[in-house]
Amino acid sequence: MTTDAGQYDDQGEVPLAGYAVLASVLATGVGVYALVARNRGVRLPERFPPWDVVLLGVATYKTSRLLTRDKVTSFVRAPFTRRTGQGEGSEVLDEPRGTGVRRAVGDLLSCPFCASAWAATALVCSYTASPRLTRTVCGGLGAVTTADWLQYAWTWTQQSAEQ
Repeated sequence: MTTDAGQYDDQGEVPLAGYAVLASVLATGVGVYALVARNRGVRLPERFPPWDVVLLGVATYKTSRLLTRDKVTSFVRAPFTRRTGQGEGSEVLDEPRGTGVRRAVGDLLSCPFCASAWAATALVCSYTASPRLTRTVCGGLGAVTTADWLQYAWTWTQQSAEQ
């Protein structure tokens, strides 16, 4: 892996081994979930209604933002990231720190796009086991997302009126 990493990243800053560990954790988690679900008789849905896909998408968006940008969840990111600034609204900006797996986790916890794959995986697994519960949770996250957009729209309206 060292030779490949050197050819991939001349600066030696990309924690490829850490990324491999994280990918293995995700794949193992999905595999264990699938085995447990199968042993418990959980049946996969025959289809995903388009509304559920949208609901899961909005919930995935909000979950990844809460995990990677929210001030209140800083305690989750703190061992792996450092605060670099203030984002929009109550969001903060963090950057990864450390090396190896610590750096890889920091990359994951500071990137909403990266975290969304993990959030979607968790929500889809939950959806297959308990659709009603998951729809309820996703509905709540969807309501928070809508509220956020309305807060930004209100702020934008106020700023436009002042100009």
